[in-house]
Amino acid sequence: MVVSEYRGVAVTVFGLGSFGGGVAAARFLADCGARVTVTDLKSESELAESLGLLDGVNLARLALGGHPEDVLEGCELLVVNPAVRPDHPLVLHARARGLDVTTEIELFLRHQAGRVMAVTGSNGKSTTSALLQGFLQCGAGSGRVWLGGNIGVSLLDRLDEIRATDWVVLELSSFQLELLRQRRFRCESAILTGFSPNHLDWHGTPEAYQRAKYGIFAAQHPTDISILPEELSEDPQWRVRGRRHVFGLEDQGGDGACFSGSHLVLRTGDGWREDCVRLELPQRLPGEHNRRNVAAAACAAWLAGADAEGFAGVVKSFQPLPHRLQCVAQGGGLQFWNDSIATTPESAVAALRHFSGRAIVLAGGYDKGQDLSDLSAAIAEHAVGAVLMGQTAEQLRGQIELRNSRAVGLAVATDFRNAFELAVAMRDCGDIVLLSPGCASYGWFRDFRERGQQFEILAREWSAEA
Repeated sequence: MVVSEYRGVAVTVFGLGSFGGGVAAARFLADCGARVTVTDLKSESELAESLGLLDGVNLARLALGGHPEDVLEGCELLVVNPAVRPDHPLVLHARARGLDVTTEIELFLRHQAGRVMAVTGSNGKSTTSALLQGFLQCGAGSGRVWLGGNIGVSLLDRLDEIRATDWVVLELSSFQLELLRQRRFRCESAILTGFSPNHLDWHGTPEAYQRAKYGIFAAQHPTDISILPEELSEDPQWRVRGRRHVFGLEDQGGDGACFSGSHLVLRTGDGWREDCVRLELPQRLPGEHNRRNVAAAACAAWLAGADAEGFAGVVKSFQPLPHRLQCVAQGGGLQFWNDSIATTPESAVAALRHFSGRAIVLAGGYDKGQDLSDLSAAIAEHAVGAVLMGQTAEQLRGQIELRNSRAVGLAVATDFRNAFELAVAMRDCGDIVLLSPGCASYGWFRDFRERGQQFEILAREWSAEA
């Protein structure tokens, strides 16, 4: 889609990044005739993959390895990478000058025509979003179903194809929601998968993080759908304007979705409409957290008109997203499970509970200012061994040692290969080597994907030789 309003406009894309959003924004705006400047702290070699995707795109300027003082000279529109803090001097300067400050996802929302369902949460949002796309394809309207946002897929280049009858499922991070909240972003259906303080190094306080997440509900109308986890259903901080529905593992008698044994119960309209379908989760979707993800996604799709009878087939054929509690290798009496996406303590705790009494866990990483006490307690209670990594290693070790009544084997790694070797050396203790760090990967790795890929390589090499 060529949007004429950008023709001749001077645009600065602040943060090209490695996940497609900056590339998509630069390409879209250049195709619309804008004069696009791209700036990023990383070097040309570090951004080689992203720059390759911009081959043939007519850029006015490329400023890499730093942000020159004149990068906003003549600028009319600033497109900010979601990872850039809102108090960054360049962003503050742009706002002080009255520039239009936006993001790739907000650009998409300005111009897309579909009906939006949005998913956020501290954990589980990617799996829930992908399941929701599948469930909506079970007869929820006559249009297509699109999936994008924080899950790593930009839909800017699909604007021409998205119709008013289509559903658009967007996974949204707290970074993306911070600006969308200020713009009064509204979606027909909003899902919060769960909440625990996170990214405090970016948001500053738990309250600021909660405000960003609440943005998914803030501008909804009374006819819209608001879906929350059972533990937040009565929390006054999560009052919603939309029609409240609750998901969880226990039937609380109200509107929403829950599991009753192997049956999924769906209910709305103060109980006047109800469905109950048999739904067994495959081994590819282990743990109670995945049952919650299924319930949340099924609730939204069913309320949108999807046929619940088709949900079992979607779950049966669902392929988990990479780095989300996947068995990636086995040999020598060990199974290797990659849960690198577990960048919060809550995610790692769920994995540890699933493998209670069996797992040697690789945990720790970058310090985002989170409370790690629950993760330490879960390691002490459920793990048979733990190899601790990164900035948080010593903090975790101290907390675990205070709780370690079962004499869980502990080691601190010097690098990731050393962490893997220490873990397999504990194989007399358990039969699962679990990468579930509970922390971000910055420092040792570019992101959780690279961390998970390195784990898979090491696991397959070791298994082949065992």
